[in-house]
Amino acid sequence: MSHRFTLNDHPVDLTPDPHRTLLDVLRHDLGMNGPKYGCGLAQCGACTVLVDGVPARACVLRAARVADRRVTTLEGLADPETGALHPVQQGFVEAQGAQCGYCLNGMVMTAVALLERNPAPSEAEIRAGLRDNLCRCGTHQEIIASVRRAAEIMACKPASDAGARP
Repeated sequence: MSHRFTLNDHPVDLTPDPHRTLLDVLRHDLGMNGPKYGCGLAQCGACTVLVDGVPARACVLRAARVADRRVTTLEGLADPETGALHPVQQGFVEAQGAQCGYCLNGMVMTAVALLERNPAPSEAEIRAGLRDNLCRCGTHQEIIASVRRAAEIMACKPASDAGARP
């Protein structure tokens, strides 16, 4: 049975094994390497993608469950025409929020969803929004600064540009 979904604004038709996870399909069939295999138990956040704009753990989500849905990966955040980074990606670059890279995908994808819901979060709201993402190397302060910087960037862009993707 074929399943159609939208991946980073492009239609995809798949006939996945009903037991395969979305992470497996994204990485092995579709070449999306942003989401990472971390724990395999939905505990660390490394595999986070957005499904209809909501963070989802691709390591436990069956690929068939995203039929007729919109999936966004880290690769789908940048502007496809200009290559310009999404404001959250730019915030992480400017505030040096990446260290080893283990948590980066999950932090960025979760921050995108957070800032879509709350464009001016307090530090406590950022901490609460990112609490389910594990950072192994302890760059928590830089990550919080990155999300704050992303919020500033988004606030300065016209509504049609800020957060236009996912």
